Amino acid sequence: MSKKAMYLLGILLTILIGTYFYWKLCCNECCNDDATKAGSKKEKSLNEKVNSKVSTEKATSNAFALSDAESGFGYSSNDNFNFDTNGFAILDPVASSIDTGLVKLKSFLDSNVDKTIDITGHYTSTETNNSAYPNLGLARANAVKNYMVSNGINSRQINTMSNLNDTLIPDGTIYKGPVTYSFTTVTDDLAQKAADNLAAIKVRLNASPLTLYFNTGEASIDLTTEQRQIIADLSKYLDKVPSSKLSIVGHTDNTGSRATNIQLGQGRADFAKKYFINNGISEAKIETSSRGPDTPVTTNDTEIGRSKNRRTVVSLN
Repeated sequence: MSKKAMYLLGILLTILIGTYFYWKLCCNECCNDDATKAGSKKEKSLNEKVNSKVSTEKATSNAFALSDAESGFGYSSNDNFNFDTNGFAILDPVASSIDTGLVKLKSFLDSNVDKTIDITGHYTSTETNNSAYPNLGLARANAVKNYMVSNGINSRQINTMSNLNDTLIPDGTIYKGPVTYSFTTVTDDLAQKAADNLAAIKVRLNASPLTLYFNTGEASIDLTTEQRQIIADLSKYLDKVPSSKLSIVGHTDNTGSRATNIQLGQGRADFAKKYFINNGISEAKIETSSRGPDTPVTTNDTEIGRSKNRRTVVSLN
């Protein structure tokens, strides 16, 4: 083979080898890059659809709507009481239209003593209940009840209840109007059942008072489900029986002087009082005292016994 032929063959082989490696390396990278871009576009499109769905989900907003079909009474405002998620304190400011409605409601109830307004507080299963009540719905209803009472409405004509409602959608971190309203006409039968229920509450709670164990200075009290229901019953009784009072008595073990323990017991009672006030029970309805080490429920000779004697007892007067 001549030198010229060999030279041409070398050039041809160089071209072929170069073409092969260009296709193997560069084109595959381009293809992969295109595939990555296509995947990114698809993911972006999917995220946009999801975000669009979330952003277009309309927040729940219940009106302050009062309506009694039997009497024809009615009032409505687009505003209502608002609450933080996981919260039971009414958010300020309260719309003036609500206060206007409460003036009309008071006049209606004063003229119709056989009527009650029933407040239903709504809550979701994902919320954390930091109130003293069985659930945030009842705590919210009680907050609205207290606002109505502060505007002159008789607490004996207000009932509170709750409803688990997982369809509630917050506006950011705020639930707009998670409370609804209805009316009841109190018949003789209903009045008797209510009276019997109140009498049963007093007998039950005084036979087995609410006993709390906690350290003075704690920000909250860890309550059982049963204790939360007891507090709900206490609140109801105090609302419905004008002369009723909540008695809170602090007790201690016998460590230290009696004078010091009397002060310590009073501190425990006062802490419990503050806790109840923060949960919507009127300060005027609460009496506190201390018995210090004078009435132990068990021996003070052991640490377990002493811990049981360090207690606060809540009952009805």
